[in-house]
Amino acid sequence: MAKRIINTPKAPAALGPYSQAIEVNGTLYISGQIPFVPETMTLVSDCVKAQTRQSLENLKAILDEAGYTFNDVVKATCFIKDMNDFGAVNEVYAEYLGEAKPARACVEVARLPKDVKVEIELIAVK
Repeated sequence: MAKRIINTPKAPAALGPYSQAIEVNGTLYISGQIPFVPETMTLVSDCVKAQTRQSLENLKAILDEAGYTFNDVVKATCFIKDMNDFGAVNEVYAEYLGEAKPARACVEVARLPKDVKVEIELIAVK
């Protein structure tokens, strides 16, 4: 098994003992990305749409670093603080993954790291 650790300064640094992503045998597993601006490690905004966009931009940076695109994504998991934000999250999500249409789960959770409103993780395959 060939395992490659993916790390880029264009996405927020890991907040704990984990990697931004791991590639194994042509499959890329990206850790959940929260809406932090990589350069400052601060929350982009309180707006759920802005948070969704920043999370997806962080995911895009990791995909790029690993040589993948959103078209390679086969599974997404969205964690949101409030299911009432489902429509707003979907609107921004569709801009990035609408054409790829990966399998997806979206779940409401009691709390996310740093009290953000959204976290998104991806699996991509070459």
